Amino acid sequence: MLKTGILHPQLSRIMAEIRHMDMLVIADAGLPVPKGVERVDLGWKQGSPTYLEVLEEIEKYMVTEKAVFAEEALVVSGELHKKALALLPEGIPVEYIPHSELKKMTEGAKAIILTGEFTGYTNVILISGCAY
Repeated sequence: MLKTGILHPQLSRIMAEIRHMDMLVIADAGLPVPKGVERVDLGWKQGSPTYLEVLEEIEKYMVTEKAVFAEEALVVSGELHKKALALLPEGIPVEYIPHSELKKMTEGAKAIILTGEFTGYTNVILISGCAY
């Protein structure tokens, strides 16, 4: 039994399998999961776990080379978005695209982690870097 780190077995396996340029999505409770993309549903009630809690924990273990957000996050969930940016590695490129394009981009994701977040446009696509 693990006593630290990511205890969720499915999520722990996905994290171990991610390689350079793989995409991992952390999403609010409502983001659709395209067919063929692995779904990790962590949300068990409204607001739990939060988007920021999950992003913070994932960033402890993942080498993130780039992040992609919906443009709408800047307006609809601006304060929460600023907190999300602060959790990312310093200096990585951050891209903004329309939410409709972000949903299309998730079709190529390794997995989508759904949180219990009920704040709109709290979704990020993390693109994996290389550890060496």
